[in-house]
Amino acid sequence: MTTTEPGSSRVRIPGGVWVLGFVSLLMDVSSEMIHALLPVYLVTVLGTSTITVGFIEGTAEATASITKIFSGALSDWLGRRKLLAAIGYGLAACTKPMFPLAPSASWLVAARFIDRVGKGIRGAPRDALVADIAPAELRGASFGLRQSLDTVGAFLGPLLAIVLMWWTSDDFRAVFWVAVLPAFLSFALIVFAVREPEHRQDGREVTNPLALAAIRQLGQAYWRVVIVGIVFTLARFSEAFLILRAQNVGLHTMWVPAVLVLMNIVYSMSAYPAGVLSDRFNRKGLLPVGLFFLAAADLALALMPNLVGVALGVILWGLHMGFTQGLFATLVADTAPPALRGTAYGYFNLFTGLAMLAASILAGALWDAFGPAATFLVGLGFALLSLVGLLAIGGPTGKPGISS
Repeated sequence: MTTTEPGSSRVRIPGGVWVLGFVSLLMDVSSEMIHALLPVYLVTVLGTSTITVGFIEGTAEATASITKIFSGALSDWLGRRKLLAAIGYGLAACTKPMFPLAPSASWLVAARFIDRVGKGIRGAPRDALVADIAPAELRGASFGLRQSLDTVGAFLGPLLAIVLMWWTSDDFRAVFWVAVLPAFLSFALIVFAVREPEHRQDGREVTNPLALAAIRQLGQAYWRVVIVGIVFTLARFSEAFLILRAQNVGLHTMWVPAVLVLMNIVYSMSAYPAGVLSDRFNRKGLLPVGLFFLAAADLALALMPNLVGVALGVILWGLHMGFTQGLFATLVADTAPPALRGTAYGYFNLFTGLAMLAASILAGALWDAFGPAATFLVGLGFALLSLVGLLAIGGPTGKPGISS
């Protein structure tokens, strides 16, 4: 268990982790400039239904998750994480011009789909690369730092969207064009500034990472992490519904991206401290804290139909993300064999992505049938059930800084 102070651990984190964090930051600036406006654009400009938004968002994330299993396994088989991560970032950058050029909703769906394929290709190899670079005693802090930088981009993107919507008099396509630039900067940074370490092995030969023998090598501790991740994901849904809730209570279209700005500021400020805490204490003890924040967010968003209630709910949602997302990435690294880390991240993201698809479609159906309050009340119910499930299975057993 590390005894370093938060400030000193930040200094000791390898430069490669910092660079990967800035790669994520730039891509998130681009993606969130689009994502912050896309739900409103689809509903108010193109006239799609809320359940369609839920289906699009859930399908997009599920697509990314399904792709991750193959890219993660391929990175284990090749022993080349950076190559696949760079391909994923490059594909995402190339799809960004499709958003301003799209003449119809079907084109936007296709653009969102291909963009998420790029995310799927890069996600598991990038996380495995962070785990390869980071020292074991600073693994939680390293994932927390990368997640914090990623989330800085996630609030800078919507903030830029607000400014540009004001400057262009609500010209969605102009904002989408500006989002193209940081995406290509992100791709250039990973190509030219990231050095991949020699691929670490632990004595286990990896011939086919997707074979049954390799799945068994992942071990029970890892699969317990996956189960907990699925349960958590069923209790939440796409952040697109936070945006729609803000608009529902009267927030002007120009200010709608402020929802993601606020959420991601809180997310970025909490992710690194949560990672440092996870290096000091048993990681599973922080998971119920994240569930508590999620339940409180659902309660505020359901029962306080005004801007104050939305702001409170969004803040609590950001705290939930900060106390869970980086922590799950660290738990996967703790419990999976080093030679199968790419595959491990792929499976984790596959199953949690399918859970996100189910949760988002259900949220959209509830919204259309019964209204936004019902959507968030059902989310509250799932959060409470998730807490019961977490206590029932005992949670992950990985210890800080130790890989099974």
